[in-house]
Amino acid sequence: MPKDTLYKVVHQYNKDPISKEDMRKLQEVGADYAKVKNYVYQRYGGIHSLSKIYPGYTVQNEMAESGLWEQLKMPSVYFYLAIFDALRDIKIQWSKTKMKVLRRVNANGDMSKEEKRFLYYVLRVNNVFEAILNGAAPKLPEDMKRKYDALSSCVGVKKLENYLRRQVRKYPLKLHTNTEDRFSMTERAYRYGEHGIYISVKEKRKRIFIPLTDNNRYSRQLSVRLYPEAGDMVISLPIKVSAKRHNSYTKHVGASMGAHTMLTTDEGHTYGEGLGKYQAELSGWLRGQADQYCQNHHANPGRKKYEGRKHKKEEQLYSYMNQELNRFLRTEKPKAIYIPRYPAMGAAGAVKGINYHAAGWQKGYVRKRLTQKCQEHSIELVEVFAKGISSQCSQCGASGQTRGLQFFCPSCGNQMDKKENAARNAKKRGERLQRQ
Repeated sequence: MPKDTLYKVVHQYNKDPISKEDMRKLQEVGADYAKVKNYVYQRYGGIHSLSKIYPGYTVQNEMAESGLWEQLKMPSVYFYLAIFDALRDIKIQWSKTKMKVLRRVNANGDMSKEEKRFLYYVLRVNNVFEAILNGAAPKLPEDMKRKYDALSSCVGVKKLENYLRRQVRKYPLKLHTNTEDRFSMTERAYRYGEHGIYISVKEKRKRIFIPLTDNNRYSRQLSVRLYPEAGDMVISLPIKVSAKRHNSYTKHVGASMGAHTMLTTDEGHTYGEGLGKYQAELSGWLRGQADQYCQNHHANPGRKKYEGRKHKKEEQLYSYMNQELNRFLRTEKPKAIYIPRYPAMGAAGAVKGINYHAAGWQKGYVRKRLTQKCQEHSIELVEVFAKGISSQCSQCGASGQTRGLQFFCPSCGNQMDKKENAARNAKKRGERLQRQ
């Protein structure tokens, strides 16, 4: 069921262009913030530091004694926040590594159930995982030790430990940031007042004042992004909001996503018909820029203009998709939406025939934004099993054929748009799933 409350990212903007002097002071904070994060990445991103990153206070104490704080002369509110930001990134990377290894274990047909069960346990328990990577015996409480001994008695531990080390080495943690225009702030680093915000900088007992376009005030961690060339700044933060409920939203809608038309419903309504055009323009521009850069990369001083133009074109595409998603919800007024769930990436790469084709379009972004908007409006989003959903006839259930953009069923003679046929099947499967 949809949640009653959810987190939503809101933004605040500067009202007037920031002066060059104030922007320089903010950039100094951003540059030092990146230096601290890179120091933590380099020093604590390896397997020998696994025991220190949970919960991270050992790293905080060691960083305080490292001399980097005194060297940078950085306010403590930024220094310690940069440390924990970097530790969060390291933890996320380790979690991703474990998930990748887990997928490879699941896909390994040569392993017995006992061997897989042992590796599941190792990947779940940090102490055991860390010990094996460092070639040490795991130190566990008595109850956990009994569990570990029971699992290890059924398998060849040495062989599985070597297998785990080989798999982890395939996904090295190489974290580094060159981004010096972003940093975070805790409540101690800022203060709202006089229709703006006062932000601490490296100068002692000095805060710079930035007028804002709104009078909202928050008391939590803020993320700041600087745009020096334009003299702008964007503040971002997540806030908890109540989900909206619409009594008029009563329909059950099946939907199918496409690369050229964003959404097609079970009734044949289409939304985002210009998606293919927008994406073709973006991909064509990117190819042109890549060719130009390869021909003149020796004389090219940097990629700032390229990144800026790319960001602008991507934002135009995202804005269009969001407008069409809003139109879809306003028009259809759905209580529940049924949409196919396509296979994720495989253990050793993409699922050919689906993910390779989908790499050129914004399937992930559409799904993410649709999920967010459904949560905001208390709409139930149901993902249904997608195997055969495009080749199955939505009228008789027989296997049919696609000819261009049309679906044809040789059994009952049904002929319709292939995306509409898939949307009808999604609705049928979703309603059947809910009845079970």
